[in-house]
Amino acid sequence: MTVGPAGAGGLRERKKQRTRDALARAALELFTTQGFEETTVDEIAEAADVSQRTFFRYYASKLEVAFAVQEAVEEHFLRSLRSRPPEEAPFEALRNSTLAAWDTMEEVIAEMVPVELHMRTYLVIESTPALLAAHIRRSLATEETISRIVAEREGLDADADPRPRLAVAAMSGALRVAARLWSEGSDHSVRAIRELAAYYLDHLTPALIGPWRD
Repeated sequence: MTVGPAGAGGLRERKKQRTRDALARAALELFTTQGFEETTVDEIAEAADVSQRTFFRYYASKLEVAFAVQEAVEEHFLRSLRSRPPEEAPFEALRNSTLAAWDTMEEVIAEMVPVELHMRTYLVIESTPALLAAHIRRSLATEETISRIVAEREGLDADADPRPRLAVAAMSGALRVAARLWSEGSDHSVRAIRELAAYYLDHLTPALIGPWRD
């Protein structure tokens, strides 16, 4: 069978994606077994059976490859939020898209890395200052994107109306509490973090507006 120009192009792109995924998987395996700071680019390239030069064709640094899978997860959440029914209230849409993204995350990253490896990477991020600082910066940028999606859903100007940013900040705070408790616990499964996320998101509104004393 002869492969035409379009088919050849598609084959090249699939090969590139496989190499990119192999590098991400090799990097996360090394980060979670021997540490981020202790891992070199040469070790990642060797584990993926490519050259250092090839590594830098796909990723600018160890820091970038450390968040490659997380970036895919974040994009998945943003798609989930954009697809929520317009009749859902803002916080309801945020909650439902968060849980829906957890429920379908494996489908998104399965070809890149096992979900279990992705979850172990969270623990490395929490315990590595350079990764934690980068994670906080990335989270702030993602929160701004989410705020603008919420504002657009509601027909608001995100720069004039404080509600989208406040709602997203409140949600992010609840999720950070859930993630911290998850990382400190013994069950590091997707199910465990999803349950904690749902629990704290469901308690957020009562905590903000309801009385705390019986």
